[in-house]
Amino acid sequence: MRSLPLTLVARLLPVAVLAAAGVAMTTSDDSDASATPAGPSPQTSAPATGAAAPRYAKPPEEACTVLPESMIKDLVPGAKTAGNELKSSDLNRRTGCSWHALDDFDYRWLDIAYDVKSVAGKQKSEGGSAVPGLGDDASVTEKTTEDDDQGIREAVVTVHQDNATVTVTYNGGDFESHKAAGSDEIRKGAISAARKALAALDG
Repeated sequence: MRSLPLTLVARLLPVAVLAAAGVAMTTSDDSDASATPAGPSPQTSAPATGAAAPRYAKPPEEACTVLPESMIKDLVPGAKTAGNELKSSDLNRRTGCSWHALDDFDYRWLDIAYDVKSVAGKQKSEGGSAVPGLGDDASVTEKTTEDDDQGIREAVVTVHQDNATVTVTYNGGDFESHKAAGSDEIRKGAISAARKALAALDG
C-alpha cells in the first residue's frame, strides 16, 4: 500500500489555519484639538453621519452545510459530506469547513473559509487572475508542487464582497500515475465552490 507524502499527511491534521490569522483593527483618537473659545458658540453643528453599516454581521454558522452534497461528492469523491469544521477562536468572524479523501488512487482536498470584518468597505485581491462576475472582486491563483515524485495541483480562489472574504482551496493528484490533477478541473472546481460559498452569505 502506498504511503501519503508528508505534505499531504500534514494537511490531514485538524484545520486551524485561520484561527490565529487575526487582522488587527486599530483606531486613533486625536484628543489634542484646541480648546473652544470662551463664550457661546455661534452655531452647534449636527452630528456627523456615520459610515454605512456592514452588509454582513457574521459568517454562516454551519459552514459545512453551505455546499450541496452533490457538489462535495463530485469535487471530493469518497469524502464524508459532513466535512470538518474550522476551529476558530471567534466564530462571529471566522468559520470554515474542509473535505478530503483518497478514492482509489485519486486524492482531493477542498476547504472554504469565511472572514467577516466589522466594518464595511470594498477590498481588493492582490495577485492571481481575475474572476469576473464573482463578488465585488475575485481572483484565482494556481500552483503545482512535487513531493516524493507525487504531483499536486492547487487552486486558491479569494472573493471579496463588502466586508466579507471567502477563500476556497482545492487541490489533488493521482497516486497511481503520480501526476497532478488537471488544471481545468481544479480551477473550475475551486471557482464553482466559491460561487456557492459566497451565495451562502446571503442565506
